[in-house]
Amino acid sequence: MRQASVERIEVNCYRIPTEERESDGTYRWEDTVLVATHLYSGGEKGFGYSYASPAAATLIKDKLADLLRGRNALDIAGCWVALTGALRNLGQSGIGMLAVSALDAALWDLKARLLGVPLVSLLGEARERVPVYGSGGFTSYPVDKLQRQLSGWVGQGISRVKMKVGRDAKADPERVRAARQAIGAEAELMVDANGGYSRKQALALAAGFAADGVTWFEEPVPHRDREGLRLVRDLAPEGMEISSGEYGFDLRYFLDILRDGCVDVLQADATRCGVTGFLEAAALCSAWGLPMSSHCAPALHLHLCCAAPPIRHLEYFHDHVRIERMLFDGVIEPWHGTLAPDLERPGHGLALRVAEAERFEI
Repeated sequence: MRQASVERIEVNCYRIPTEERESDGTYRWEDTVLVATHLYSGGEKGFGYSYASPAAATLIKDKLADLLRGRNALDIAGCWVALTGALRNLGQSGIGMLAVSALDAALWDLKARLLGVPLVSLLGEARERVPVYGSGGFTSYPVDKLQRQLSGWVGQGISRVKMKVGRDAKADPERVRAARQAIGAEAELMVDANGGYSRKQALALAAGFAADGVTWFEEPVPHRDREGLRLVRDLAPEGMEISSGEYGFDLRYFLDILRDGCVDVLQADATRCGVTGFLEAAALCSAWGLPMSSHCAPALHLHLCCAAPPIRHLEYFHDHVRIERMLFDGVIEPWHGTLAPDLERPGHGLALRVAEAERFEI
């Protein structure tokens, strides 16, 4: 195998405030932390990132960087085994995998750059473009702002939009009706409860949501309640798909969801399970004959979604779209509700604008 040793590893951490305090069904936040990694080899620089915690950056600096330094950057499988193996005594999910995922993304970017090809070409192109859906509609938004955001995406040609529910089960039906009024009858309306409902609440609300044309019900119950997910999936109205998977850090998590019949569409997030794990999850979906959708981090997932055969669409998440536009070069804008990689740029085509990011560094 050609050798291209990892010569240097850099990691930086940035805390970017949101436009205002935001919430979904079970969580509130006012900033987003970006953990950015750069790997150097053979005159090239690979860039990877995760939306994580400063603790992930600390783990990279204190432990994981030493494991990569001097390794062959082209041997991603070997690097993956070393990095995930180092988490044995630290925990195989959570902060550990957020750190590994940032490095894994940088490795894939670096390998493609060393070979002088776009990442999608290295992986194998399954499609030229991937459909996107606009995602936001936070529970902290008043109804008029919710309507403006969702209708704005539809006006831009994005025919699928997703809103948050689950904070107030009594108020949610009216919020969903207001969203439908704003986007019209033709646009696809999706809801995400982030595990905010009980099983019986989810089933009762699903019927009402279906009357307003909701076709996607994400995490209607807590994601670890696989029996509950299966129950809602089995009893949900016809035409309504149940989805989950964004909290998958390892292959076993995805296997359990698929084997237990929990979802109609599996989600995966490469900032949590790594690019390597995302591709493995896609292979599982192909074996099960189920579609897959990416979660958040749209710029990172673009090449992956164009390479993975079972992909349905890519989540165009408001907070991360804002950050990636602010701080990255090479971000692609939607065209008629789709994204297509820039095949003139090697790797995933992204570069951190370090000077602009510095004001957020922690």
